[in-house]
Amino acid sequence: MTTEHAHILVVDDEPQITRVLRTTLVAQGYEIRVANDGEMALEIMKDSTPNLIITDLSMPRVNGVELCRRVRAVSQVPILVLSVRDQEEQKIEALDAGADDYITKPFSMNELLARVRANLRRAPRAEDVVADVVEVGDFRIDLATRTVFVSGRELKLTPKEFDLLLYLSQHPNRVVPHRTLLAAVWGASSTEQPEYLRVFIGQLRKKLESDPAEPRYILTERWIGYRFEPGSPSL
Repeated sequence: MTTEHAHILVVDDEPQITRVLRTTLVAQGYEIRVANDGEMALEIMKDSTPNLIITDLSMPRVNGVELCRRVRAVSQVPILVLSVRDQEEQKIEALDAGADDYITKPFSMNELLARVRANLRRAPRAEDVVADVVEVGDFRIDLATRTVFVSGRELKLTPKEFDLLLYLSQHPNRVVPHRTLLAAVWGASSTEQPEYLRVFIGQLRKKLESDPAEPRYILTERWIGYRFEPGSPSL
């Protein structure tokens, strides 16, 4: 989707934060509504669904994790979580509850705006994808023939490598937690076996990346999961 006139709901109980975010985002052409906590945000969403939610984690009444959980029960709107460095466990909880991405305080406004743009243009979730071909960035993935092309070069992937790459390609430019990937590719019983991911991500990088030690497509979000950056197709 185009980001022009996108509606963003900012949820934070700190007036200084909401004031800065409102000023910055309005200046970029976004339409902004502000909620002081998760309960107020849910009330606002009864009237209209935003194109993106930016929420803090620590808030009174309904916190950021619970907000993610309740929003996901009714909507697939992208959710960007604001966290501080000592909220690692809450951050993982939020991602597991349905958040799409996070940014750690303090952050630069340029980084925030880049994350906003990425989440606004993200591809539909896997369950919404009905096309036989996924085309994103440098990648073309044919579901019928299970073939993958990167910048026109065909990759030879094992079945599990294909499934893993397909799931990542359907969730570009967002953090996908380890447990989410494991459940999607290996089943719910495998969510506590991260060694699967280390092995298969390593194999994929060897086939995808010109330098697996400095990946450009599959990036590691330490302790959290992976972020798939599909690149931009050549014109």
